[in-house]
Amino acid sequence: MKEKTIDYALRSTWQAVARMYNEEASKFDGSMAIGFALLSIDKEDGTPSSYISNRMGMEATSLTRTLKSLEEKGLIIRKKNPDDGRGVLIYLTDLGKEKRELSKLTVLKFNEAVKKNISEEKLNHFMEVAETINDLITEKKIF
Repeated sequence: MKEKTIDYALRSTWQAVARMYNEEASKFDGSMAIGFALLSIDKEDGTPSSYISNRMGMEATSLTRTLKSLEEKGLIIRKKNPDDGRGVLIYLTDLGKEKRELSKLTVLKFNEAVKKNISEEKLNHFMEVAETINDLITEKKIF
């Protein structure tokens, strides 16, 4: 597009970030979705799956596939929620904790690279703009 729209800039940037994370994660037999899911699970106390889907902005069916993959790879285990017999808590295995740490370091490395190349003022403006866009969408003030 000759003149970029806001949604084009957001979409193309996010797609580039997603490709970058997926390329890095593939070196460790993972994916961006797996890394973000691991980062959404409490290291010690377990996490309800509903919290993970909300934090990641995923539909339940997509989260189910991701959790199944995490379980097959030996990264998580599911246990009944002692406070709510209908629900389950997701816990990291030792391997899951290792992969979570790798994911955390990858995200921190990305953040540091961006911070080295963009001023704090510009990053603050970016965060304000992103928050405003999210608020407009959440409050249904666009459509």
